Amino acid sequence: MVAAVALAADEAERARGRRAALSFATIAVVLGLPLWWKTTETYRAALPYADIDGLAQQPVQLVVPMAVVFGPGSVPGDLPRPLPFRDVQEMEISVNLRASVTSRYEMRYRSTTGQEEAALAAATAREADAALHLLQDTTLGSLTMYVVPETSSLLPQGINVYVGKHRSALVRAVGSLAALKARLREVTQVMSFTAGSIAAALSDRVPDSQLSPDARRYLKSSLGYEITFSLLNPDPKSHTVDWDIEGAVNRYVRPVLDKLSLVANFSVDSQILYYAVLGVTPRYDKESSSFLLSAHSLPHVINPVEARLGSSAASLYPVLNFLLYVPERSHSPLYIQDKDGAPVSTNAFHSPRWGGIMVYNVEAPASPQASLPLHVDVDMARVMEVFLAQLRLLFGLSREEVPPEFLLEGPGNEGLADWELDHLLWAHTVENIATVSTTLTSLAQLLDKIGNIVIKDDVASEVGLGHPEVYQAVASVQSAVTKLSLGNLHAAFQASKEAVTSSERAFFDPSLLHLLYFPDDQKFAIYIPLFLPMAVPILLSLAKIVRETRLRKKEPTKMD
Repeated sequence: MVAAVALAADEAERARGRRAALSFATIAVVLGLPLWWKTTETYRAALPYADIDGLAQQPVQLVVPMAVVFGPGSVPGDLPRPLPFRDVQEMEISVNLRASVTSRYEMRYRSTTGQEEAALAAATAREADAALHLLQDTTLGSLTMYVVPETSSLLPQGINVYVGKHRSALVRAVGSLAALKARLREVTQVMSFTAGSIAAALSDRVPDSQLSPDARRYLKSSLGYEITFSLLNPDPKSHTVDWDIEGAVNRYVRPVLDKLSLVANFSVDSQILYYAVLGVTPRYDKESSSFLLSAHSLPHVINPVEARLGSSAASLYPVLNFLLYVPERSHSPLYIQDKDGAPVSTNAFHSPRWGGIMVYNVEAPASPQASLPLHVDVDMARVMEVFLAQLRLLFGLSREEVPPEFLLEGPGNEGLADWELDHLLWAHTVENIATVSTTLTSLAQLLDKIGNIVIKDDVASEVGLGHPEVYQAVASVQSAVTKLSLGNLHAAFQASKEAVTSSERAFFDPSLLHLLYFPDDQKFAIYIPLFLPMAVPILLSLAKIVRETRLRKKEPTKMD
């Protein structure tokens, strides 16, 4: 009897142990494991992967609104009547990308108004262009073509097209509408964009065979630029150089930058560097009694000088350096030679995406006994003329060769014509769209490959929630493409700038650093010492329960 009671008590104790072990195991598996998994998982906000992948394949259409205005006696005989009427021409721009790029010219033909006829009665094309500017549409990216009779005295003999400083041109009439359209197409490609200019904007993404020799030499699109004017005086004991850089910037540079403010933000500073010499020793020429810098030695000039500038390292934006070098007396006068050995008229050279250097020679003193240092007043008008020409080269605004019957008006004090500004906006808008597509695609691939990077809501929040980043960048690119297709260049460019800002903020967000988070092997090293002491007793108890259960199932069989 006592043995039976003891056996029953022992069985009850074993049952209690099994229930306790099962309870611990159930709590650990049903409650503890999910809770641990949820509280230690990597938070990853949703990203629009499908939309990002679609950006690279999204077709881009560049639309140019054009008004073709016929003066009295200039309407082609085969032009459909009545006026006004609309015509559309489309063509594909040959750029080797996943997405197609097309151009669309929306032409509206009409007759001149009374005010426009009065303006066209001016004595010269320049006066007519200035008067017509007050009457025409000044929307960015739009063009106005005024067709004048073949016998018009506005255009000089042998000139069929006059391109003014604004967004209009005077075109001499031709006999047929087809010939007129061919001439208008040439004018629009000069004043808006060409396949070459679009390919240059996408120079990092298209083959070299589609690019002009200078396509990769232009400045890349940026939200801002810093311009530094530096005066290099390597021999202050011989020369005391005085330059009115502040007045020159306000008079010559500021009008240009004010016009370029639509493209980017600009900051200007200046400095004087003493004892800063060139990294190349010039060659003395006995025939001219001067020193020469050959074209092949010019690349070696910049590096030693750049180490003294000290501006690029502290800048977030590209720095454009314009250096005025006054050679020391022992190397004066100093002249620059081109590749053919001929002297360069400006005595200056420019370096792509970097800036330019001008050598400013000082006249030798009339008497050898002249006291030193000599006082030198720099002719800032001559210097700024060279630097502004180099600035245009850096932005790709060098005027390409045009047909001989074309006459292009100079930009004047503003440094660039209105249509040249539009040329920059077209190129930078397309470049920004491609840049954002590349940035977001790289970001999506990175986050998809490395699964333990946290994606916070302020990195990938939808529009209107928190601080929009990726979603905002995608929406801005799509908006820019839509605005381009509607012919709204200004709105498209602004949207592309917003897209660049959002995409770069997302790509360089400090939280998206792989080293901030534990890799998987380190996670195991952290959690195994924590869970192993708790898991071993539970697993051994479960194994014992399974073993006892099997033994109980076998006992009736043995009794039989």
